[in-house]
Amino acid sequence: MMEKNPQRSDSMQQPLAFRMRPKNLDEVVGQQHLVGQGQIIRRMVQALRLSSMILYGPPGTGKTSIASAIAGTTKYAFRTLNAATDTKKDLQIVAEEAKMSGTVILLLDEIHRLDKTKQDFLLPHLESGRIVLVGATTENPYMSILPAIRSRTQIFQVFPLTAEDIDQAVTRALADKTRGLGQYPVDLQPKAREFLTHATNGDLRSALNALELAVLSTPEVDGHITITDEIMHQCLQQRAIDGDSDGDAHYDLISAFQKSIRGSDVDAALHYLARLITIGDLPSILRRLLVIAYEDIGLANPQTANRTLTAIQAAERLGLPEGRIPLANAVIDLCLAPKSNTAIDAIDAALADIKAGHSGAIPDALKDAHYKGAAALGHGVDYKFPHDYPGDWVKQDYLPETLRDRQYYTPKTTGKYEQALAQRLAQLRKLQGR
Repeated sequence: MMEKNPQRSDSMQQPLAFRMRPKNLDEVVGQQHLVGQGQIIRRMVQALRLSSMILYGPPGTGKTSIASAIAGTTKYAFRTLNAATDTKKDLQIVAEEAKMSGTVILLLDEIHRLDKTKQDFLLPHLESGRIVLVGATTENPYMSILPAIRSRTQIFQVFPLTAEDIDQAVTRALADKTRGLGQYPVDLQPKAREFLTHATNGDLRSALNALELAVLSTPEVDGHITITDEIMHQCLQQRAIDGDSDGDAHYDLISAFQKSIRGSDVDAALHYLARLITIGDLPSILRRLLVIAYEDIGLANPQTANRTLTAIQAAERLGLPEGRIPLANAVIDLCLAPKSNTAIDAIDAALADIKAGHSGAIPDALKDAHYKGAAALGHGVDYKFPHDYPGDWVKQDYLPETLRDRQYYTPKTTGKYEQALAQRLAQLRKLQGR
């Protein structure tokens, strides 16, 4: 016989992730490098020597939980605002409460979007200690937070939770009859649990809310609410992985993609390609592959660049998901190709000279001589036309006098093509006397 799930009380109307928010540091899941025994945040709390801090990392990894746990452990008032949507007046209300009742712990979400007006209001309250700021952000604070705030806070990074961390939180939520789902006869099947703990990519909020949706939307049969792998897939819809914005995580993903190809790790490169495909970031993939072909493979195998461009054009025409096929071809080709960064090193060395002011005068023989009067200035007069000489080469100075002996290009011998370039270059420099 099919039965209905029990009715939820008013106190249970809030999302499971909110209800299971830690009340003290011992309930925090993960982030033990900050809240574990003997670690910095726990020491601050135990000594009641709180300082303002910025917590940065992916969504659902415990930034709000840590702030809530600090407040619960210290018994200080806890308030939450959003730097993007809440106003200076909202900050003033928190400041008045701190003035009347003492210390207030303020969780300021999206702190990277704090404007200067709000910052200027907040700074004196941080310095007095009346407000202990816990700023939360998914962006790298060293790049996105105003320096005045950064200098008055400690910066701590939080990391995606492990599958074991999420499993611990899921077990706790299923057992807790007051805040969790303990009043329901839930049978979370092993495959469903495995998917739930792995597919959220370390985001506990997504995992708990998906679990609650599965429990509340599944009828009770024979005294059990059985959550199968299929049900969990339907409820979770596999959260988008980190990197689906223009923020810090996105650039980390692109960086990992290029570095894996540069390091010739074809499996890692395909993994990061799959992540980029999953979030649909085709433009970044195409641009990065072309950069890699010239920056990292370069002259070790120039034909790789041509094949990469062909694959890029095919992917553009096909779009996703079919475009994944030429993209995979290109990634495997780039990974296994010999590597040489001599071209980028050479041009960067030349640019460094220019930026340092080492340019010098162009030799007269190389100057434009097509106009009347050029010969009178000595422009182009002594120029030797290489094609008039055997081997289409003649000894002649091309660099400015101040840079006569400068050498920018240093070939590698990681591919047959650049080996040939190295031999030719050695011959020419010897003839040139350089």
